[in-house]
Amino acid sequence: MTDGLGLGDAYNATLSRIKGQGGEKARIGMAALMWISHSERPLKIDELCHALAVEIGSPDLNTDNVPSVGTLLICCQGLVSVEKEASTARLIHFTLQEYLRVHPELFGTAHSTMAETCLSYLNSHQVNTLSTYPSPDPQGTPFLEYCSLYWGIHAKRDLSDDAKLLARKLFDNYNNHISKKVFLRAQKPYLFSLASNKPSRFSSLHCTSAFGIVEIAAGLVQVEGCNINQEDCVGNTPLVWAAENGHEGVVEMLLERGDVKPDKQDTNGRTLLCCAAMNGHEGVVRILLERDDVSPDKQNVYGKTPLSCAASSGHDGVVKALLERNDVNPDKPDNASQTPLYHAACNGHEGVVKALLKRDDVNPNKPNMHGRTALFCGSRNGHEGVVKMLLERGDVNPDKQAERGQTPLSYAAWSRHEGVVKILLERDDVNPDKPDNRGKTPLFYAIRGAVGGVVGMLLKRGDINPNKQDNFGRTPLNYAASSGHEGAVKMLLTRGDVNPSKPDVDGQTPLYHAALCGRERVVKILLGRDDVNPDTPDNGGKTPLSCAAGSGQEEVVEILLERDDVNPDKPDNFSQTPLSCAARNGHEGVVQLLLGRDDVNPGEPDNDGQTALWWATRHNHERVVALLQPRNLPI
Repeated sequence: MTDGLGLGDAYNATLSRIKGQGGEKARIGMAALMWISHSERPLKIDELCHALAVEIGSPDLNTDNVPSVGTLLICCQGLVSVEKEASTARLIHFTLQEYLRVHPELFGTAHSTMAETCLSYLNSHQVNTLSTYPSPDPQGTPFLEYCSLYWGIHAKRDLSDDAKLLARKLFDNYNNHISKKVFLRAQKPYLFSLASNKPSRFSSLHCTSAFGIVEIAAGLVQVEGCNINQEDCVGNTPLVWAAENGHEGVVEMLLERGDVKPDKQDTNGRTLLCCAAMNGHEGVVRILLERDDVSPDKQNVYGKTPLSCAASSGHDGVVKALLERNDVNPDKPDNASQTPLYHAACNGHEGVVKALLKRDDVNPNKPNMHGRTALFCGSRNGHEGVVKMLLERGDVNPDKQAERGQTPLSYAAWSRHEGVVKILLERDDVNPDKPDNRGKTPLFYAIRGAVGGVVGMLLKRGDINPNKQDNFGRTPLNYAASSGHEGAVKMLLTRGDVNPSKPDVDGQTPLYHAALCGRERVVKILLGRDDVNPDTPDNGGKTPLSCAAGSGQEEVVEILLERDDVNPDKPDNFSQTPLSCAARNGHEGVVQLLLGRDDVNPGEPDNDGQTALWWATRHNHERVVALLQPRNLPI
């Protein structure tokens, strides 16, 4: 591709110029290109400069060898740039990366050189003397993190004799070496925290197994006193680290030892097989399944089997390998009564769902501890492919209610998954108006999730009752009004059979709830209706104006006060007026609006003889008191 664009010749010429600089400039230029093109992650510019200063095998870091950024860029002849925002070294164009990839001869044994460089850095006096307590402090050693996390990856790709010697030197003092904490902090932060108190438990064999370097691991197990079953702070052995990272060679080598424990559980009850299955390492899984001393169906502390772990993560190959075993229960529930199928459906892993549904011993309707099935969970999370697969089964109940009475349709509507809602509504065996235990239908859930598209889909159905009340007497319009879902309010009002003033069990209308919640745009929509009384009180005698005044909704108060059919001084059942409600709660702006009305009596007492000024004084609302006192009102 680069040659076709004419860039190959340009890159070749530039590389010739870099080499033609000779001496240190040529070394810096080519080494920089090697590091940038072969590193495991983008390098910060200070990391790169320190990498270029390392003398392989030297016991000290000579900071005088660290090139400046300007020098580095000059040596690279324009092929390297610095991304300012991230301070990251980059190749000038993606085609250069491709060019360097197809010309590996430019750098010789790049990965072995990088491994040796990283290990030399870690073995230097400056790094060896860094304190490991209370936490790693890499100040002054910017290349520390990269070396700690990636030396083993480079060594695994190309292990030289020098790298083996340097690794052995690192491991001589590994218990107290800062690189161990850097590695643990990045790999498993919780383990890093525990390792602060028990630093010796994560050994050099753990580290080598995590990287998967067979030759070094094999040498370590031969050392006298090496404990192949040594556990780290959470019970992970070197074998677990190898299996968890999918390093088949180290796993096989360790399993050849007669004193290894391949089915030992850690503090969370995870086995070796569970770790490999969870991370999708099919090769390691198959190696373990060939052993008689490995239980393929052992549960962890949460009751999850290796199959559940693999199904949850969507590892099709591992799932198939486990399903080939007769001693694996494909429908085994965990502590929450969730089966492998449930986990796969929840996460949308269609391949795993398909494999499990082929089994006659898998019950697709099996509920978890909350009564939720695989279809329920797949619908809730919007996994259309999974939903279709499950509905193709004649034995799947598409309308099965969960513990609180919700259906798959209810939760798909709430979670804004229009595609799933459409699929379910096409079914004759799905009741689109089925209420849950609180009387809420899928339409309520669609409004609760603010899903206009789903609301529209449901309202087009003739078998939907848009006036259906829940257990509190609230209608879908009431919920839409209180949540400020204008689109739903408008859609509901286009239905001729919707009562826009239907009160709930407390006598509160949709307008009342919109006013209470400060939904001024919804208030305007409802007030535009001739069949909405803006002054209808609730069971306690409070009007929408009283409610808005008491909750400080100034915009709503202004809208309502513009109406001739709203009484601004209407008392509730306790003879408290909108002004009293606003004064009691210290809503200065609302008090000003009401005091501007000629038809508001600011001295009107309630049933207990308490005026607006009394309430403001009682609750120390000084600014409201200041507004009311000039009127010489009685307290």
